[in-house]
Amino acid sequence: MRIVILGPAWPYRGGIAVFNERLARQYQAEGNEVEIITFTLQYPAFLFPGKTQFSGEPAPEGLPISRRMNAINPFSWLSTGRYIRRRKPDLIVSAFWLPFMAPCLGTVLRCARHKGTRRVAVLHNLIPHEHRIGDRQFASYFIHSNDAFVTLSRSVLDDIDRFDPKHRRPRTYSPHPLYDHYGATLTPAEARRAIGLREEGRFVLFFGFIREYKGLDLLLKAMADERLERMDVRLIVAGEFYGDPKPYHELVNRLDIGGRVALHTEFIPDHEVNRYFCAADIVAQPYKSATQSGVSQIAYHFERPMLVTNVGGLPEIVPDKKAGFVVEPDPQQIADALVRFYTEDWAARLTEGVREEKQKYQWEHMTEAISKL
Repeated sequence: MRIVILGPAWPYRGGIAVFNERLARQYQAEGNEVEIITFTLQYPAFLFPGKTQFSGEPAPEGLPISRRMNAINPFSWLSTGRYIRRRKPDLIVSAFWLPFMAPCLGTVLRCARHKGTRRVAVLHNLIPHEHRIGDRQFASYFIHSNDAFVTLSRSVLDDIDRFDPKHRRPRTYSPHPLYDHYGATLTPAEARRAIGLREEGRFVLFFGFIREYKGLDLLLKAMADERLERMDVRLIVAGEFYGDPKPYHELVNRLDIGGRVALHTEFIPDHEVNRYFCAADIVAQPYKSATQSGVSQIAYHFERPMLVTNVGGLPEIVPDKKAGFVVEPDPQQIADALVRFYTEDWAARLTEGVREEKQKYQWEHMTEAISKL
């Protein structure tokens, strides 16, 4: 088949770009002709909460990536749509994660429509964690620009009913596949040396962009539990602040846990990701709201148990007491789970469960789900 993947890709960074590039490689491995079409401008600088939108990694080898769309220039939307239509692809797979992108992506898809071309959207998120005026209208425009949908969580699958209650467009759920391209597995001692930590000890990892809904404040409060202090359990925070860092620093100081919290609060480049996951005993995702998380799929790849909160699609991905612990977004419950992990010899059992569960998250399952639509 001739396939176009529409959305973020190199030179942009972030989980959606990584997803699109990995999906393209899977399609190539299955013998398809693939082109990724991405942005010339993704976000205006004043709307982007981080330090930079761009990757510091070299361009991925063997992936045709074409920069054509400007997220705020309608003329580029029309020209990109016409370009795709001339190529007559069998399939357009678009990534959707934010209503802000709906006018751009939706218009491209409408202009690209051609007899014989199927437009399937992979919905990473539909209703944002942080609501803005116009979200519903923009999301509706995008939904009605597609023929079918794959969601990465059942909660997002249900969200489609708000815009297509009569199920005129087919949809299916297929869980987020593994992120399996972040390098070799290291020993904990090797990984800890590489990021400047002591080789021995107990380490919990919080990984990814730091936003209010991800609940780092809950985890910091949990770390102040005197039981974790007595066991000298330490926390690694690895990821860039997407918001004001001051409240988190103040919380660390107020709780007097600075000696047990290692703040690596910058964007973690791809070639360093393995260091952080391999340094940790368990990966914590104390989210206050969620759909799904690519962090879980990195943890699965490096075979690290997880502690997740009972929100969105997280419990679907991390079965309680098999691949990790599922708790409510509450500091006491988070602390209790960590104490249990370190005092009841759960590490070996959960690691074995992670190895078993990870088999569900191969990339061929995603391409198969899209094909079935």
